[in-house]
Amino acid sequence: MFIPQLEDLGDVKGKTVLVRCDFNVPITKKENGEFEIVDDFRIRSSIPTLKWLVDRGAKVIACSHIGRPHGKADPDLSIAPMAKRLHEYLPEVEVLENLRFSKGEEENDDAFVKELIKGVDLYVDDAFGAAHRMHASIVGPPKYLRSAAGRLLAKEAQVLSSLLEAPERPFVAIMGGSKVSDKMGLIKAMLNKVDSLILGGGMAFSFLAATGHSVGDSMVEPDEFDTCRHLLDSTNKIILPVDCVALGADEKFGRECQSGKAEDFDGDIPSGWKGLDIGPKSSGMFREVIMNSKTILWNGPLGVCEDPRFSAGTLAVATAVAHFGGFSVVGGGDSAAAIEQAGLAKYISHLSTGGGASLEFLENGDLPGLKALRESPT
Repeated sequence: MFIPQLEDLGDVKGKTVLVRCDFNVPITKKENGEFEIVDDFRIRSSIPTLKWLVDRGAKVIACSHIGRPHGKADPDLSIAPMAKRLHEYLPEVEVLENLRFSKGEEENDDAFVKELIKGVDLYVDDAFGAAHRMHASIVGPPKYLRSAAGRLLAKEAQVLSSLLEAPERPFVAIMGGSKVSDKMGLIKAMLNKVDSLILGGGMAFSFLAATGHSVGDSMVEPDEFDTCRHLLDSTNKIILPVDCVALGADEKFGRECQSGKAEDFDGDIPSGWKGLDIGPKSSGMFREVIMNSKTILWNGPLGVCEDPRFSAGTLAVATAVAHFGGFSVVGGGDSAAAIEQAGLAKYISHLSTGGGASLEFLENGDLPGLKALRESPT
C-alpha cells in the first residue's frame, strides 16, 4: 500500500506543518488537583516525526484529541499535561488545545477544518490510534494540503500490512477482551489468514456457552451463539480455554474451576461463579502453541488483568509472546499495557499504538486516515 512519506513533502524549511498526533494517554488526578500521566508511550512515539520536521527547519504545530469532552471545554481533559510532557523532549513544538473541545472535530465539519489549517503549509498524520475515525483533523486537511504519513503511522501500516500479506508461518493470532460482538468481524477475517486463533477473555465464554457448556455467571452474548457455533463447526483453527479462574458471588478471592473446551469438555463453571481469567492449564496450552509459531498477533487481555487476582493468564501469555523467538505484534491498550508493566516491551517486535485502528485495519485492510493521505494533493 502506497502512503506518502515525510520525504515526499519536499523542503520543509520555513514551512508551517500541522502534525496530527495521538496524545490520548492515560492520566490520573492527584489530591492536589494536578494531573499525572500514567504512561507517555504515545507521546514518545510521536517524537521521531516531530524531531525530523524541527531538525529541518519547519515550524511544527501538534494537535490531538483527549478523551470525550463532547464538544465542550473541560479542564479535566485539557491537553496541557501532555504538552508539558512533550516539551520535556521537544520544547520547539507548539501544541493546540484538545481538538474535541470543538464539535466540529467529531462532526468532520469543513469550516472547522479550514480554521484548523489557516496559515498552515503542510499536513502530517502521525495518529495511527485515530486513523480509523472520520474526524475533521484526520480526513479534512489532506483535502487541501500536501500531506504525508509520519514515521509512526507509516510503520504501523507497514507492519500490519505485512501480517495480512506475507506472514512467516505458523501465524498465530491471540484475541481477548470482554465482548465477542466487538471483534466478530475481525475473528472471521483472521481465520482466513492465520494457522491458529487463540481466544480468551470474556469472549471465550460465548463460544463455550454456544456449544452447550455451562459457564456459570460468566459474561456471554446469546445473540452471537449461532455465529460462534458456525465458526467452531467450520474450522479447527480456534483454540479455547480449558480451565479458568472464577469468582463466586460472595467470594473475595478467585478460585480455579474447570470451564472445559468445545472439543474435550472437562467440567462446568458452577452457578454463581464468574470466569474472569484463563487458568493454568490454558496458559500452558496457549504457551505451547505460541512457542511453536513464527509470527504472533496479540490483541486484548485474557482476563480482567487490572485486578491482580485475574492477571496471571495475561501475564503468562505476555511472557510467552516476548520470548517465543519470532515476529510479534501486540496491539490494544490492555495487552500493550500488560507488556509494558511486565517490563517485556523490549522483546516485542512491534508494540502498536492503535486499538480500534489496528482492528479495523486488520479486518478491512485500510483506514479513512490512510485513504485521505493517498488522495491528498501532490
